[in-house]
Amino acid sequence: MISIPWPPLTRAILLKRYKRFLADALLADGQTITAHTANTGSMLTCSQPGRPIYLSHSPKPQRRYPYSWEMIEMPDGLVGVNTSLPNRLAALAARAGFFPNWPPQAEVTQEVKIGQSRLDLRLKTSDNSSIWVEVKNCSLVEAGVAYFPDAVTERGARHLRELAQLAQSGDRAIILILAQRKAKIFRPAAHIDPVWAKTLREAIKLGVEILAWGVDLTLTEASLGQPLEVEI
Repeated sequence: MISIPWPPLTRAILLKRYKRFLADALLADGQTITAHTANTGSMLTCSQPGRPIYLSHSPKPQRRYPYSWEMIEMPDGLVGVNTSLPNRLAALAARAGFFPNWPPQAEVTQEVKIGQSRLDLRLKTSDNSSIWVEVKNCSLVEAGVAYFPDAVTERGARHLRELAQLAQSGDRAIILILAQRKAKIFRPAAHIDPVWAKTLREAIKLGVEILAWGVDLTLTEASLGQPLEVEI
């Protein structure tokens, strides 16, 4: 099993999210704190004030906000909102050869500059060929269907075009969707960002592979669960 244990978590009540990277929350002792929110998306359907949330705490002197928002409790279960977590899970999975047709014992490099972007993972195989992986966090789920993106993302479309160029050059190129919420199916959110959805379809025609997987969340760990059916 590919999993990452949580540090000790603090339960709080969400008051508001603002300025993209900040959220105010009410602790059990009545104190209001501001937590860092590592999520550039809209967090559509998973940022309602009044919901219980879970925070990690890292009181390092250089940190302006020692609390970080990790999860929110929704009627359908826990939802992960920290977009750095899927990247960490994907890197562990890549090193372990967890996903189907990913080579075992590959040399894995993170945050590799390609064109105008940095792609999340590069796997070098025993024959020195490369597999490029871009990881996308998904927290928008409706009726069991996971959607990405939850806001218009020009950067995300650029990543797809760069993956397509790599696939055309002969390398393997993969977009990996990790859903930090209970889901059975993945679909591109054409109703939110039709350009990204169209670019995804074009990239797949040019050889980009797509893989969607669920992330199981508890109050002690986050782990890779089961694959999602992909409907393009």
